[in-house]
Amino acid sequence: MHTREEQMKAFARVLDVMDELREKCPWDRVQTNESLRENTIEETFELCDALMKDDKAEIRKELGDLLLHVVFYAKIGSETRDFDIKDVCDALCDKLIYRHPHVFGDTQVDGQGQVLQNWEQLKLKEKGGNKRVLAGVPNALPSLIKAFRMQEKASHVGFDWNNPQGALDKVMEEYKELQVELEAGNSENAEAELGDLLFSIINVARMYKIHPDNALEKTNRKFMRRFNYVEEKSIEQGKNLRDMTLEEMDNLWNEAKSKNL
Repeated sequence: MHTREEQMKAFARVLDVMDELREKCPWDRVQTNESLRENTIEETFELCDALMKDDKAEIRKELGDLLLHVVFYAKIGSETRDFDIKDVCDALCDKLIYRHPHVFGDTQVDGQGQVLQNWEQLKLKEKGGNKRVLAGVPNALPSLIKAFRMQEKASHVGFDWNNPQGALDKVMEEYKELQVELEAGNSENAEAELGDLLFSIINVARMYKIHPDNALEKTNRKFMRRFNYVEEKSIEQGKNLRDMTLEEMDNLWNEAKSKNL
């Protein structure tokens, strides 16, 4: 691996390249925080995709793309004289040092669980920081991840089940309540109960240390592989999926399963 000196030199090169682009490239010159925002979101999801695949070359590439955006926003901040990359780095280091008193101070911790509890409590005490437990959960987060983060934050201040069985029992309770509303044909109440059921399932996943978004994404990819297999086989047979019976499609689906797709 590279030395710290080589790493610092490479980072300085990124800053120099950004300066050149901002000055000389017609596209880069006109970008703003708002115009870059959607691209930043896209780059973040592309990095997530690479991480799920555990594709090291792709991870390296997507990290670079995301780093570009960090540097770009800092460059814009320096132009408006609000902040620059040094301010960004200093604020990050100060926050990390403050939230890790067990590393940079005399605090003793017993495992990662206590580290996370201390982290959330310290956030509430920070000057200019979040003053409410759930205040740091972005509204724009996808619903599944938002539910997980809210539950996680609440648990760090003691609002949690005493054991996973309580969370499992809650799933069954919510499932039965959903059944009642579905059988009654009450779509509005059914929607609310379905939300409660999904929320309770996410709680179970959290308590068993399974990240629900990762679990669902793996199932999404599995479904895609198997459905693509069904479609490819139907084409080989000269058939259209819409003209096949459910039994015929199920047989192809089971073939895909047997091949561990």
